[in-house]
Amino acid sequence: MKLKTRRLLKVSSLLIIFLIGCFILFYNLKNNLVFFFSPSEILEEEISSDENVRLGGMVKKGSIKKKEIELKAKKVQEIIFTITDFEREIFVYYIGILPDLFSEGQGVVVEGNLISPVRFNAKVVLAKHDENYMPPELDNIAKPTN
Repeated sequence: MKLKTRRLLKVSSLLIIFLIGCFILFYNLKNNLVFFFSPSEILEEEISSDENVRLGGMVKKGSIKKKEIELKAKKVQEIIFTITDFEREIFVYYIGILPDLFSEGQGVVVEGNLISPVRFNAKVVLAKHDENYMPPELDNIAKPTN
């Protein structure tokens, strides 16, 4: 075989291997490309109760209920609230400490399992904020002192 033919064969083999690798990577990541599902979207999907998913929307006003429970000889808070996309709603059950920015009427993303069409068990709660948010430490630096 000529040197030119051998080089062409090697380059095309590497290209094919690279393309197959990219296909496998993107095929396996297709469900993770969406950061979160809205309540309407998650109720339309066929999701098993052991599948970890992200649910996002607004915390419905007046829906936050906190209760202190004992878990493994420790007192912890059980929080129940409703996430809505203004079309459908899902009750979220969470045990733990909520982020400081978590409040009614604000955006939130929770990660966990959809137990039934109306119940979501959250393992992680992420509070969302708008583009104008600035941490207090940076806000003090940014303000001019006169």
